[in-house]
Amino acid sequence: MKLVRFGSPGQEKPGLQLEDGTLVDVSHFVQDYDQSFFESVGIEKLPSWYDQNKENCPVVESGSRLGPPLKNPSKIICVGLNYAKHAEESGMEVPKEPVLFFKATSSITGPNDDIIIPKDSEKTDWEVELAVVIGKRASYVEESEAMDYVAGYLLHNDVSERAFQLEMGGQWVKGKSADTFAPMGPVLVSKDEINDPHDLDLWLKVNDRMLQSSNTSDLIFNIPRLISYISRFMTLVPGDIISTGTPSGVGLGLDPPRYLKPGDVVELGIDLLGTARQHVRGFDGA
Repeated sequence: MKLVRFGSPGQEKPGLQLEDGTLVDVSHFVQDYDQSFFESVGIEKLPSWYDQNKENCPVVESGSRLGPPLKNPSKIICVGLNYAKHAEESGMEVPKEPVLFFKATSSITGPNDDIIIPKDSEKTDWEVELAVVIGKRASYVEESEAMDYVAGYLLHNDVSERAFQLEMGGQWVKGKSADTFAPMGPVLVSKDEINDPHDLDLWLKVNDRMLQSSNTSDLIFNIPRLISYISRFMTLVPGDIISTGTPSGVGLGLDPPRYLKPGDVVELGIDLLGTARQHVRGFDGA
């Protein structure tokens, strides 16, 4: 299944994207795609419900805004330097253990919503990433069982302000959590539709220039390793997001570095998970 949420910000409804791209409203089955939906194994029940009720599911008006494909996850855990070439371009050693940091959930926006450069920012950067959505409570999970805890996958742009992140001391979260810094979607694809999440092409363009192009086979720490590792330090709850890291080609690593400015257009995508397009605006709306 391909889960979507549609409507104006804060008023999104749950829907499905069908094979032909049509969106249908399934709010008669579920109030929203949130923690309670995943806890109740809603993602596994939804297909049979839809088969029995599809005649009563309204088609969503074409051109409707897409919101993030799930509502209010309890946390976003990001993995830093999880592609060797990205570590190299960042001037950092390839990590021996996963590098973890949080991203504020208030940064989540829809896949095609604008990116707003924060006040006093000069180094806002882009990062295409594969994000994993947790389907059931996970604590001290063995790697051999880790994939049983996955609900699905989605596209994430881990937008980052490099001066806030790297030049102001403290933890990376400061450079990761500004409003609009986590565009997600367009769809949340259930895990049964992805044969191998470790063999997906991912890419990102700025103003039609291809800057990131890689494959998830290049991950240093794969998804089972990440779920098992993270669950040693915190309980993962249904709906939590693990963003698995970005490949090389970020603005920080260019020579000279190049950062987002008002008027830029960012496009990104991952095989089977769709594409997104984000316009960049200044803090003052320009």
